[in-house]
Amino acid sequence: MTESTPLTQDEHHRVDAPAGPIIGKVQGEVLRFLGIPYARAERFAPPEPVPPFTEPFHATRAAAAAPQGSSEVVSQAIEGIRTDRQDEDCQRLSLTVPADLAEDERLPVLVWIHGGSYVTGAGDLPIFDPTRLVTEQRVIVVSVTYRLGVLGYLHLPGRSPANLGLLDQVAALRWVAANIAAFGGDPEGVTLFGQSAGGDAVAHLMIARGTEGLFRRAIVQSAPLGLLSGRTRMSEAMARAAGALLPDTSVRDLLALQDKAAQAAKSFGLRSAMPFGVRYGHDPLPAEADRGRAWREAAPRIDLLIGATSQETGLFTEALPAVRKVIELPLVGSTLRRILIRATTWRIYTGPARAFARRHRRGGGDAVRYTFTWRPEGGRFGAAHITDIPLLLGTRSSWEGTSLVGRTTWEEIDRRGRAVRRVWADFARTGTVSAEAARAASDSLTVHRSSSSRP
Repeated sequence: MTESTPLTQDEHHRVDAPAGPIIGKVQGEVLRFLGIPYARAERFAPPEPVPPFTEPFHATRAAAAAPQGSSEVVSQAIEGIRTDRQDEDCQRLSLTVPADLAEDERLPVLVWIHGGSYVTGAGDLPIFDPTRLVTEQRVIVVSVTYRLGVLGYLHLPGRSPANLGLLDQVAALRWVAANIAAFGGDPEGVTLFGQSAGGDAVAHLMIARGTEGLFRRAIVQSAPLGLLSGRTRMSEAMARAAGALLPDTSVRDLLALQDKAAQAAKSFGLRSAMPFGVRYGHDPLPAEADRGRAWREAAPRIDLLIGATSQETGLFTEALPAVRKVIELPLVGSTLRRILIRATTWRIYTGPARAFARRHRRGGGDAVRYTFTWRPEGGRFGAAHITDIPLLLGTRSSWEGTSLVGRTTWEEIDRRGRAVRRVWADFARTGTVSAEAARAASDSLTVHRSSSSRP
């Protein structure tokens, strides 16, 4: 990617990549290349590489979301979030690059895997806009959209393989490895980062077949690692409940059957909090009994940053009628809410994150663990699930005034965010978090320990 003169707003810009000629557009201080197909797939089939473009691909339209319903939990926290444009042809990625990139620069690359319990979300939602991270920290961000729900994470024997959404992500990483240098990125300096189900995906990409050498670092944010074990019977019950998913079933009917499958999971306890997800022992993952060994073996080649918010489950309490009745009890309700949030946050997020970091270090890898402690002023949920995202990604219009951030001004969000974005970018550059960066962000997060073999 070469530039000899400054770019102007809305100017189109062409990059000749191994994938073919790709045309993006200047938006403020960044170049955006939107909705680039990294793979293609028939329904219920693994992704296949896209042949190189013979004509310029105009990457000026955001990627469509995978087919999905709405999330009651997310909607109560982030009013106005919408995924109006949905399409099964969703294997797309978008790149955000500093507009003033010099010819000889090779920038760190952060690949964003969005969350949403593997049933909602999209890489190009406004709440995930990476412009601030890119311009402040001089990095490149790649946002990945992938298959969800019954189309991406339900194994139907003889009809649909497991882990299709994860295989989409692997295909996206291969595209990045082959093409990112053409956009000014360093293919040897790729960091994955993802939140919630996206963090879970990042953890599993660490041990997925075919990903060795595709990334150097991993940031696992608020991954529900405490829900990963013993899911086979639940997944089989979901497949039975979904019944006849056929290649010609309408998307509307697919989503109705997806809801039916999720209902069937509810008898399996805590695991049903995220019913769709990866399946061990199916391509590209090892068997469940072998996953610990696989993570230890991956540790020496991947630097890890992992953590959670201090009150993760505060986001979910109001969505559960039985829990809501308890926490609304006079006198004792607020105390019971605190106890419940503390216990479930530890069980699902904090405890497993600590164990994951400990295993990573014992396997010979470098790990940094953190806790997000920021409680937005006037926010309904405290230092809950998703409260890290406004400090990393998103636009003013997508976050300001939402129930998640309450009365917190955008100026305060951005002030805190600058320090947090520095932590993430420093880790992407060096594989660790400096004491200076940790101190600067200490009013929003706590860095507990950095274990490193570096001198």
